[in-house]
Amino acid sequence: MNFIPYLQLNGTARDAIGFYEKVFDAENLGVLTFGDMPASPESPFPEDAKNLVAHGAIKVGGSMIMLSDTFPGQPAQEGNMVIICITFDDADKAHQVFEALQDGGQVEMPITDTGFSPAFGVIKDKFGVTFQFYTEGYQG
Repeated sequence: MNFIPYLQLNGTARDAIGFYEKVFDAENLGVLTFGDMPASPESPFPEDAKNLVAHGAIKVGGSMIMLSDTFPGQPAQEGNMVIICITFDDADKAHQVFEALQDGGQVEMPITDTGFSPAFGVIKDKFGVTFQFYTEGYQG
């Protein structure tokens, strides 16, 4: 059994995939648009939906994140329904990635040494996705 975070975005999935590829050195596993899918004569896709991402996936280390855009008229709501916890074994790398995610994002808790992690922090990126940083190896 695997747990894979699936992010639904309001028309920004393609941008998010490109951004996460850079920030996390992720591998793009492919993107399928609504326009790539077989059309149904009973319910054709609106023109403004054809270039939206119906399904995309990236590989980050040994993990995967799946993403899609919502269908027009069915917007996703930003919030704290999905939080992705990123674990590190290197505090310097945690700081580097945290810094990169600040591009257009909002720091909810600055990355800092805590009593349980040498580099812990929380940030909401420019797509409204919240990431919690946890670094192992606290030497206290």
